[in-house]
Amino acid sequence: MKYLHTLILFLFSLPSLAAEPLVFSCERSEKNYTENYELKVVPASKNQKAKVFVDDRDLDQVSEMGRQNIKNVLITESTVLVSIEAYFPPESFDGIQYGAGSVITAITINRLNGQLRKAETVKGGILSATLGEGTKTYQEQCVVAKKLN
Repeated sequence: MKYLHTLILFLFSLPSLAAEPLVFSCERSEKNYTENYELKVVPASKNQKAKVFVDDRDLDQVSEMGRQNIKNVLITESTVLVSIEAYFPPESFDGIQYGAGSVITAITINRLNGQLRKAETVKGGILSATLGEGTKTYQEQCVVAKKLN
């Protein structure tokens, strides 16, 4: 009973913590290639669904090339979780016909040490033919660039 007040304060502070957008400066390295990019994570609000931006490019996209949706964003004091689903229609490239494909992505960012872990599951389509079908995991390093209000 003596911790009830602390628990209530903690529970009421969670929505304000979760509603705060974050901007990360990240670095991706593979073999001899290094890329720096900005990752902005905006959790859902009462009026808008969760959004994720890479270098100011909205990852929620729909076009004739397919669709990509941010399915869920969760921001806690120690972790950021993002789930993304992408679907691609059948396509023909260099005379080869590829079926429809999908990529399911789960991103976890440890806010304490900046470690970003990404798991991507590729199924079908041109990506399956070029990258291989199945789940691949990646690790990148990020730092919190700034908090937005």
